[in-house]
This record gives sequence, structure tokens and C-alpha cells, in this order.
Amino acid sequence: MTTDSHFVNNEEFWKNLDLLISKYGITIDRPKGTRHPKFIQFVYPYDYGFIPFTKSSDGEALDVWVGNSHHKKITGILNITDMDKFDAEMKVLYACTESEMAHIFEINNQISMSAILIKRRPANKASLQQSH
Repeated sequence: MTTDSHFVNNEEFWKNLDLLISKYGITIDRPKGTRHPKFIQFVYPYDYGFIPFTKSSDGEALDVWVGNSHHKKITGILNITDMDKFDAEMKVLYACTESEMAHIFEINNQISMSAILIKRRPANKASLQQSH
């Protein structure tokens, strides 16, 4: 049975992303403090990388922002449209605090980019039991 909570926080979605990271890990190719290779005025405020052996809508591996939280888990996703590239893609937020997620959201809502942030919420055990 599908409930409204599945539309807001589908725990299977988050578990699948967790599985990708546990299986393939995260490769950091742009450490915090490095400059973007094309837009040299942009300095990465957090580690940025990808999940190897995955594929995003742009044909590249799934991108990941990595924050500084001690809770090493996926904390949200960004869905982004980029009108310069005429594409849309998802970026994973891993181990990000609330303030880091807000900052990354702001970064991805500039110039030709627009983003929505979907935060992971703790699984509601009662609603999970009712759905089975």
C-alpha cells in the first residue's frame, strides 16, 4: 500500500543510495579548497566527488558533496537544472550538517542553475510497518 509518506520520504530510495556508497565508495576528485577546473573563480567549500561505477543523467558518475558531520550517511539530495548545459541531474549530499546543506543549496541556485533540496528524514518505523 502506498501512503502519502512514501511520496515525501521513500526509505527504499535512501537505502538504494546507501547501497551504492557502501558498495563503491566515494572518490573525492575536488577536495575542499580547490578551484573548479573550468570556473576558476569558484573554490569548493567542501569535498566534492563521485560514486564510481554509477551513471547520472549527464552520462558521468553520480556527483557527491561531502560535508563535515560525524554521522557518515546520506543526508539529502539536490535536483538541479543547468540552463547553460540544458540538463538536469541529481547530486548526493553525504555527511552534511544542516548549515552545509543550506550552503550547498545556495551554491547550486546561482547564475544558470536552479536546485531543489530534498532532506533525508529519519525512517518512521510505525509508517513502515503499516505499509507492509
